[in-house]
Amino acid sequence: MFRFRCVHSVALVALAWGMGLAASADAFASGSTSKTRPIPSARAPAFYYQQHSGAMAFADDLAARRNLDAAWVREQIGQAQHLPNVVRLMTPAPIGTPKNWAAYRARFIEPVRLNAGLRFWQDNRDTLARAESEFGVPASLIVGVIGVETLYGRHTGSFRVIDALSTLAFDFPAAHPRAAVRTEFFREELEQFLSLSDRTGMDAQTLRGSYAGAMGWPQFMPSSWSKYAIDFDGDGRIDLFNSQADVIGSVANYFKAFGWHPGMPTHYPVAFDHTRLDLATLLEPDILPSFTVESLINKGLVLQEQTQQHIGKMALVELENGDAPRSYVLGTENFYTVTRYNWSSYYAMAVIELGEAIETMLGGPLKPGSTAPAR
Repeated sequence: MFRFRCVHSVALVALAWGMGLAASADAFASGSTSKTRPIPSARAPAFYYQQHSGAMAFADDLAARRNLDAAWVREQIGQAQHLPNVVRLMTPAPIGTPKNWAAYRARFIEPVRLNAGLRFWQDNRDTLARAESEFGVPASLIVGVIGVETLYGRHTGSFRVIDALSTLAFDFPAAHPRAAVRTEFFREELEQFLSLSDRTGMDAQTLRGSYAGAMGWPQFMPSSWSKYAIDFDGDGRIDLFNSQADVIGSVANYFKAFGWHPGMPTHYPVAFDHTRLDLATLLEPDILPSFTVESLINKGLVLQEQTQQHIGKMALVELENGDAPRSYVLGTENFYTVTRYNWSSYYAMAVIELGEAIETMLGGPLKPGSTAPAR
């Protein structure tokens, strides 16, 4: 996982400014209004991984290690198509590309997503309350994650998962600073995907997801589906594409598995005493909670009374705002847990604030059997 935004978590599920954002508006955005039929551009012939000796060797090894039918594994990977678009999308932005929390936030805390989230909460109030009770994870966080990831199921991805994972497993962009590590990651995810398909009967050739291979409403990578997805509607199967109950329970289970502390805030406001501020030391651990309340005060932070009562370590989280002054909050261990879904403080703040905004619209958390207040 990476800092500002790399492959979208669960483990690496959303990517670059939100995997759930649709890319189909490109033609409209071009501004062209001509009715003249465009001249088609020349395209390179499709490349399938049955032509890739390394991919076929990987298929044979995977089949032997997982006790899968070798012909079936070779067929699945062999029919995967190399997607140049996936390579381009995974190529990192140039060093020095500015980050802007205000702009990032505006992509998610906006009327369409807020209203969709309100409806989702109203429709699933009993299930959300049950998940919060069983796992200790606030309904607002669950709702925030699903909203940022896929806008409540509207944008779950249009790439064939087998194509995306094979492309990244065998042709990950060499320009990436962690190309070797990422290549290994996606080979493991491809292995998990085919094992999951074999185990559940899902068709590996038709499942679609993000360009990183993330699937369903919560955008789980195959390994996360295998480890954390649960049957929360009690129908005997796990379905993160169609069962909103399974989606809710699985997101809650994910956060519990990564150490969510019930009742602990995710972050606190903070101010600086510039006469004593040791900003470099405070920012050095990044978002990893590393400082006690006493050490934060000693390094020049001004904490509210509630923050001074916090038990546990915290991190000073810095959010860039383009050319404007940077924003800062104190992230707790729960803030760090949110970043385990996607290793980005910007992502975590967007998820938290979206869920809180929807909860405010709702008039407070809904309990089982209650109805939403009139708006």
